[in-house]
Amino acid sequence: MFPVTRGLISRSLCSFRLPLPLAAAAMAPSGVVRVYSTTPTSPSSVKQVGTHNGSFHCDEALGCFMIRLADKFSGADIVRTRDPKVLAELDAVLDVGGVYDPASDRYDHHQKGFEEVFGHGFNTKLSSAGLVYKHFGKEIIAKELNVDQDHPDVLRLFLAVYKSFMEAIDAVDNGINRYDTDMPPKYVNNTHLSSRVGRLNLDWIDPDQSQEKENEAFQRAMALAGKEFLESVRFHTRSWLPARSIVVQCLEERFKTDPSGEIMELKNFCPWKLHLFELEQEMKIEPLIKYVIYQDERAKQWRVQAVAVAPDRFENRKALPEQWRGLRDEELSKVAEIPGCVFVHMSGFIGGNQSYEGALSMARTALTL
Repeated sequence: MFPVTRGLISRSLCSFRLPLPLAAAAMAPSGVVRVYSTTPTSPSSVKQVGTHNGSFHCDEALGCFMIRLADKFSGADIVRTRDPKVLAELDAVLDVGGVYDPASDRYDHHQKGFEEVFGHGFNTKLSSAGLVYKHFGKEIIAKELNVDQDHPDVLRLFLAVYKSFMEAIDAVDNGINRYDTDMPPKYVNNTHLSSRVGRLNLDWIDPDQSQEKENEAFQRAMALAGKEFLESVRFHTRSWLPARSIVVQCLEERFKTDPSGEIMELKNFCPWKLHLFELEQEMKIEPLIKYVIYQDERAKQWRVQAVAVAPDRFENRKALPEQWRGLRDEELSKVAEIPGCVFVHMSGFIGGNQSYEGALSMARTALTL
C-alpha cells in the first residue's frame, strides 16, 4: 500500500543518553542530547535550540524533541535559559521569548495577542509543541512513511496525529477544559502525558536543586514525551492508515452487501469505528450505515454489530431487535427465524451467527424490525 520504514523512530530514540535504567533499556547510547543552561562552547555547525530553564512542561519538552527530528535542527543542542541576549543568538527558540515567527524559528505562545491554532477545523490554541508540529510535522511524518511531503497519506496522518495526540497537549498547557461546564470533575486524572512529564521536575525535597540536575530531568522529559509521540506516529502509520483504506473499500462496496446500503461487510477485521464516522461525512454516505458484519476468526463465527450514534456514545443508530436481546443459540434462532444464531447482547449492540449468511440475515431482518 505504501512504504514504511522504522528509520526515523529508531534514529530518534538512539539520540538520547540518559542516566536512568529505563532510558538505558529503551534507547541505544549512540548519541547525546546536550542540554545546557548557558551558551555552550560547541562547533559552529551544531545548531542550538533554546527554551526556558526552571520548571518545565510537556509542551517544550516535546517541542524540543520534535524539532530535532527535522533536518534543519537534526542533532541540535538544547540551551535552557531566560536570558534574552542568549536567546537572540540561538537558531530556534521554543516556549520563551515572547515571539511567534516561524521565519526566524521563534515558537513562543505566551505573549499577549497570540491566538494561533492548528487550522483544518481545529480551534484549540497552540502550545510550543503544537507550533513545532504545525511547521515540522509533515516533514516528520513523510520521513516515517518514506514518501514526499505532498503525498496524500502525509496530510491524513498529519491531521490524525494532531487530533489523537497533539491537541490534548496544546489544550492542557493552555488550561482549556475538555467540557464546557461549571461542575467539578467526578475524578482526578493525573495519568496523562502532561502530568507524567510534570512529575519529572525536581522534587522540592530533593537536596540537589542544581542546574545540572534540572537539565538531566529535562532530558528525561524529552525522552518520555518524544517516545510517546513517535509511538503515536508509528500506530497511525502501521495501523490507523491501513485500516482507513479497508473501511473506504468496504463503504464503496456496501450496496453489493445489501441493496439498502445500510449494512457494511468488513472484509478484513480492523479498528473501523472512528474511520466509519469520519468517512461517512467525507464520502457523503446516505443512508448512514446501521450494521457492520465481520468474521470473528478466534471464535470461528460471524458478528453483526450495531453502529453507535457517535464515536463516544453507547446509544445505537438502530440496535438489534429487543425481542432478540439476551437470547442464545436455538432459542434465538427460533425467535429470529434465522438458523445458526449464537447470541445477541442484552443491550442489542452486537450479535453472532455461525455463518456469514446467517449474520447478514440478522442484519437485514433487524433493519425491518
